[in-house]
Amino acid sequence: MMSRFSMLCGEVPALGWLLGILASVTAEYVIGEDLSNILGMDKAPVLFGVLMAFKEPLMIPNLLAYAFIIYVFPAVSTGILTRVPANRLAGRLDHLPVIISGLLHISFLYLIIHFWAGMNDYHLIVIKITMISVILTLSMNVINGYMGEFSCSHPGFMAIGAYTTSVMTLVLFTKSRFGAGPILPEAAGPFVFPIVLVIGGLLTSLAALIVAIPSFRTRGDYLAIISLAFTFMIKSIIENMEIIGGARGLGDQPDFSGLTAVFAWTVLCIWVVNNFVTSVPGKAMNAVRDNESAADAMTVNTRKTKITAFMFGAFWAGVAGGLLAHMLRYINPGTFGLQKLAEIFAMVYFGGLNSIYGSIVGAASISLLGEALRPLELYKWIVIPLLLIIVMIKRPTGLMAFMEFNMKKLLRPRDRGKEEGPVG
Repeated sequence: MMSRFSMLCGEVPALGWLLGILASVTAEYVIGEDLSNILGMDKAPVLFGVLMAFKEPLMIPNLLAYAFIIYVFPAVSTGILTRVPANRLAGRLDHLPVIISGLLHISFLYLIIHFWAGMNDYHLIVIKITMISVILTLSMNVINGYMGEFSCSHPGFMAIGAYTTSVMTLVLFTKSRFGAGPILPEAAGPFVFPIVLVIGGLLTSLAALIVAIPSFRTRGDYLAIISLAFTFMIKSIIENMEIIGGARGLGDQPDFSGLTAVFAWTVLCIWVVNNFVTSVPGKAMNAVRDNESAADAMTVNTRKTKITAFMFGAFWAGVAGGLLAHMLRYINPGTFGLQKLAEIFAMVYFGGLNSIYGSIVGAASISLLGEALRPLELYKWIVIPLLLIIVMIKRPTGLMAFMEFNMKKLLRPRDRGKEEGPVG
């Protein structure tokens, strides 16, 4: 029975699962409040009811029933029931270029996310934090995973991107301490903000040379110490620069990190990083990771490869920092300390090294788990490391390590295509 169920689930294409997710979101929107009242809850639970489970353990059976009725049953049943027409439609989309088919699926996914995020502000915040975490995890995976260097510099990269973009938008669009008044109307923000993020990312890339150049002669623990010193150096510089708020922080950034902007940058990051790690420079990174001396003997320019990897990863960390600053609309040096480094490490190593899938799964899992465990306050940093330890014991390389990202296989299961043959 279970094997038959697993086989049916395996036949569901990406389009079928998207329909299933839409069914779950619709169920939550239509009957979520009424079902929660029937189950004895004052309001519909958020984050699958984990928050409420910590506050009221006796409600756990009711929360499980709610999760099954609202999330599990609609998603799975819709996916299985629509698998045949979904596969037929996927077969027709196979005739289109992969990028067109991918964009159609991504557009559908965005509509679902927009619908879910529009239910309440908390949903919106959680989904934006999760997508920014995906960008961060991918950028660190380039250096720590594909490149094989143990770098602790990502909070510093984030800080440079966050403060650079914040200063630029405050000067351009607000009456701030940096100027007499706004230079551009706020209506121009959505068009100028991408340029600001790129500039912030490029400046972060240049700063990454401080870590990249020492990596020519050091590896492992020594490079980790150098990169950690870089993070503390950036944090200390910011704390002593009163013009940008010093230790008090910097606030009042324009709200340019809307759902559409964050989603677009996340999709772009996944696409660019995947193309980069599967390109010739990406293969060179793998060679340096496996054996630097052998790679050098095989004419791989190891210095250029390391600089490229550090600058590329730093660029996306700077972009993530800029998006986070304009979502929170306030940043301070403490935002980019050891706790942020621990979060990024947890996401990278939980999901798995050398894997786009692993970065996405790790970022989503740890971000949602961190929000779910928020009632535990500091104790959540006992639960999350324990979970990470368990995963490392069972799967030392992470949940989805060394899995190649293949858009064509992702959009349509291979077995179903073989069974049905060509679609007319």
